[in-house]
Amino acid sequence: MIALSGMRAVKILTWSSSPFDLTAALVHHTQLTPATLRCMRCVSALDVGGGPARPSETQPSAWHAHPSVRKVVISLWGIVAACAGWAALAMYILNKYYGTDDTQWWSFFNTQLSSGGYMYIMPDVGIQWWILLFVNVAVVQGPLTLGLHCAELIVNVIRDERQWRYATGRKGLRTATNPVKPIFTHPICLVLFVGKPFLHWMFGLSFIVTNPASDGQLVGVLGVDMLPVQIWNLCIALFIFACFFTFVALRRPRGPQPAAYGHLQTLANLVDEWSPVMWWGHKEDGIPYCHAGRGQAITRSRM
Repeated sequence: MIALSGMRAVKILTWSSSPFDLTAALVHHTQLTPATLRCMRCVSALDVGGGPARPSETQPSAWHAHPSVRKVVISLWGIVAACAGWAALAMYILNKYYGTDDTQWWSFFNTQLSSGGYMYIMPDVGIQWWILLFVNVAVVQGPLTLGLHCAELIVNVIRDERQWRYATGRKGLRTATNPVKPIFTHPICLVLFVGKPFLHWMFGLSFIVTNPASDGQLVGVLGVDMLPVQIWNLCIALFIFACFFTFVALRRPRGPQPAAYGHLQTLANLVDEWSPVMWWGHKEDGIPYCHAGRGQAITRSRM
């Protein structure tokens, strides 16, 4: 209902998810005004004054260009640290109060040999205790879900920047794209597409909910097993996931084409002519200084 109310309250200029289509629509309806003399200014130079600028051999990374990307990367490493603390606490409780150490039975899957863990008991199987169990799991799993969802921001800005840099290629930049195609063609999209369910599955291996029995009769309580080995496996997987996205966020694109990372105002400043297929480079337009922009008769920008 909230989404439908929002759709009725505003005028939708385009249904496209492409930042290029959205920028063109905003410029066409005068809701976004291109700034002059900023055709060589990247997204991280928004607070720098306008005027001519020399082309740069490399562009800033997404880490330096987007404050939100920095927050997402830091949050991913925070989840890794929290998971490591959770695993260490589980092992401490297991060793101190149960007198066992199951690290010698290290296994990826929850096998019989690696199923050692500690259990906390809920005293009944009534609906209120199931709700409490659900809330407990949601509180623990919530940061993981939120972190993986926020990682999509990094994927989106890197995907948009990769598409923008096609403008200096032979085939040029095509603004109209299939929103489903990048999921299966872009490596970062594939990593996130596979990583989300995989990490949630590994989280599920860290818990076992049981209903204990005694003398062939159900006890009538809920037991929740915490498995340190599987928690450490989850921590290792999250560590690899965070390393990958940190590397992606710190990687700097090469070439004189200013980085935009899908930023609408920056795209409006860099593109002076909109069309379904665009090329970016030096424009021979006769003005006293070099000018970069979109056009049919362009040459590569000189360093």
